[in-house]
Amino acid sequence: MPADLDSLRYFRQLHGRFAEILRASSTGFAGEASATGLSAALLSTACQSFDANVAHQTEGQPPLDCGRGCATCCTLRVTATAPEVLWLAAFIRAITPGLMQHGIDLRAQVERAHAVTQGLGERERVASRQRCPFIARGVCVVYQVRPLACRGLASHDRRACARAASGQADDIPYSEPHMRMRGLVQNAMQSALRDAGLSWLAYELNAALLIALDAPDAAERWWHGEDVFAAAQVCDVDPAEMADTFDQIKALPA
Repeated sequence: MPADLDSLRYFRQLHGRFAEILRASSTGFAGEASATGLSAALLSTACQSFDANVAHQTEGQPPLDCGRGCATCCTLRVTATAPEVLWLAAFIRAITPGLMQHGIDLRAQVERAHAVTQGLGERERVASRQRCPFIARGVCVVYQVRPLACRGLASHDRRACARAASGQADDIPYSEPHMRMRGLVQNAMQSALRDAGLSWLAYELNAALLIALDAPDAAERWWHGEDVFAAAQVCDVDPAEMADTFDQIKALPA
């Protein structure tokens, strides 16, 4: 893994790339379509950077034991930023007609999952065995636009994951590079969003997604500075503390 100094440099470099995307979008903004496109541009950059760096950082490490059809960790709570929620909502709207032809109603699945897990803590949520609503017929149907939280969770032993899910173990050999890079990428994007005057905190995915699906103008409202997903906000870390950390990193000498 890179030294802390390298991580800080990476954070600032990626923050700059996100800031450039936001500045470019502000000059050509043309309503909801532009706001949705902005989310896609931000997340495309985020995911490409994540994938490239994880590939480099995991060289020589044990192989991952995650694969198609393995959804053991998909009972965990997922948090996401506004661009991730909006990107996913746009994707769901696009694929819904095709999925409905096969009897898959993602909107209904999100509603059912939210009804079961709303207000539950992490352990209670796992104990409920409520799977992610995007698992349909054994696969994740939104895999290509999955949030950074999902990309950052990868295991070297799926059997350990299964034991943990059933309460038989606590230790799971997660890939540390995946988790670390997820944090760096997401925090760099949050920092740039904050500087741009946009809502930048994290939200519980199911609750935020229902808000986005119910409000076709959610992306445009977010672009104009409204915290559209405030009701779904998750405060695992104090926002003021996060903001102060971002400012300290940006103030470091190059």
